[in-house]
Amino acid sequence: MNHRQLFLSHLAQTTDFPLLIEVEKAEGIYLYGPNGEKYMDLISGIGVSNVGHRHPKVLEAIRNQLDHYLHLMVYGEYVQSPQTLLAKALCDTLPEKLDNVYLVNSGSEAIEGALKLAKRYTGRADIISCVNAYHGSSQGALSIGGNEIFKRAYRPLVPGVSHIVYGSFSDLEKINERTAAVVIETIQGEAGIRVACKEYFQALRSKCNETGTLLILDEIQAGFGRTGKFWAFEHFEIVPDVVVCAKGMGGGMPIGAFIANKDLMGVFKNNPLLGHITTFGGHPVSAAASLATIQILQKEELINQVEQKANLFRELLVHPKIKAIRNKGLMMAVEFESFEVLKPIIDRAIELGVITDWFLFCDDSMRIAPPLTITLDEIRTACKLILQAIEENK
Repeated sequence: MNHRQLFLSHLAQTTDFPLLIEVEKAEGIYLYGPNGEKYMDLISGIGVSNVGHRHPKVLEAIRNQLDHYLHLMVYGEYVQSPQTLLAKALCDTLPEKLDNVYLVNSGSEAIEGALKLAKRYTGRADIISCVNAYHGSSQGALSIGGNEIFKRAYRPLVPGVSHIVYGSFSDLEKINERTAAVVIETIQGEAGIRVACKEYFQALRSKCNETGTLLILDEIQAGFGRTGKFWAFEHFEIVPDVVVCAKGMGGGMPIGAFIANKDLMGVFKNNPLLGHITTFGGHPVSAAASLATIQILQKEELINQVEQKANLFRELLVHPKIKAIRNKGLMMAVEFESFEVLKPIIDRAIELGVITDWFLFCDDSMRIAPPLTITLDEIRTACKLILQAIEENK
C-alpha cells in the first residue's frame, strides 16, 4: 500500500474529503511533494509556522536539545533550562503583571487550564465567550465555543456558559458579579478575521475590573507577531489577566501556554495541591524550539515587516469577484460571494501551487496567513496565481 492508502486506511479522518496533499519536505514557505510538486503555504499550517517551515535556528535549537535530554518528569517539578529560559523570554515580551507561565502542549489545553484558573481564583462558575468564537475542540474549549453546529452532537457540555457578540458594547452588560471570566479572541479567527475597535476592548477591560471578572485573551492564532505586534492586544492598549498562546509559538513544534500574574497562578498550589497537571507540557524540545522562535522574531525584525507585506497583499488582490479584504497584519480574510464561488478557486489555486483555505464559521472568505518570513516577491507570485485561479473559475 502507498502512503495515501495507508493514510485513508489507518489514520482517523476528520472529513470525507481530506486535501490528500502528500508532503515529502518543507522549507521556508514551501511544501514539496514526492513527485516534484511545490506549494506555497499561505496558511502556515493554520497559523503555526510563523517563522517558516524548518527555520535553521529552530532546527539548531532542536538538535542541541536532543543532545541533552528529552522528557524527564511531569511539568513543574524539575528545573529544566529550556522551560525556564522560555518562560523568562515570554514574560519579557509582556506587561509586567503577566509574569508567570504555565506550559502545556496545545491551544485547547491552554484554554482548559485558563478556565480552571478562572474558576479556582474567583470562586465563580459562569464563563462568557463570544458568538462564532473558536477556542479548541476539547470539552471545556468546545463548551465556550460560539457556534452550535460544532457543539450540538456533544451535549451536554460544561454548564454556565453564555455568549456575547464580539464588538457589541451593549452586550458587555451581561458581565456581572457571577462571571468568573470573559474568554475572547483578541482577533476573531474562525469567524473570518473580525477586529473590534480599541474603545470596545477598553470598555471590556473596565467592565471586567468593575465586576471582578478575569479577562482571558485567546491569542492562539493572533499572537507571536501575526498582527504586526508581538501580541495582538498591544494594538488596543489593554492588559489581560490571562493570555493564552500556542500555534505560532513553537516554530512547528507542539506547545502552548497560559500566562498570568504569579499570585493568580498560585491558586493551583493548594486546596488541592497539583491543581492543574500536565505530563508533557513544556516538553524540552518544544520549549527550545519556542525560545528560538521568539529570538528569530526579534532578531530578524519579522514583526516590523508585517504591515508592509499585508499592504502588498491588499494592493495586489483586486478582482471583481473579491468583495472585501479584512485583516489585522498577516491575519487576512479575502471575501467572495459564497462558498460555492470560493471553493473552486481554492482548489484551482492548490493545483497551481498555492495553498489557501476557508474559515470554520465564514466559508465565503479565503484564509491568508503566510509565514511571516514570506518575501515581497513571493507575495507577488502568490497573488498572481490566486488571481489566475479566480479568472479560471468564471
